[in-house]
Amino acid sequence: HVQLVESGGGSVQAGGSLRLSCAASGYTYSSYCMGWFRQRPGESREGVGAIDHNGNTRYAESVKGRFTVSRDNAENTLYLQMNDLKPEDSAMYYCAAKVGSCPGKTKDYNNWGQGTQVTVS
Repeated sequence: HVQLVESGGGSVQAGGSLRLSCAASGYTYSSYCMGWFRQRPGESREGVGAIDHNGNTRYAESVKGRFTVSRDNAENTLYLQMNDLKPEDSAMYYCAAKVGSCPGKTKDYNNWGQGTQVTVS
């Protein structure tokens, strides 16, 4: 049974930083593609960044140069370092896991965490 639990969200002023974590359990974490997504009220969920089992990363254009996805396979944990935060980064942030190609499409991720709220003012 795959479990993903996000933490680290909160409120921060514009220009500030946050680091989100996603603790994974119940599967062979190191072999999965892991992604971070966000969703604003009334909008569709969008991909923020993803990392494959080799540590290769991909990012949405809107966060390139500001966000960094990393993973610790020994600790089964995924991270999202967010710097220079902007009000438009405010959203519920989710981590997700999938097998196969990375980053793939949002619909291909079949394991999701419960989300953690990020608010930038």
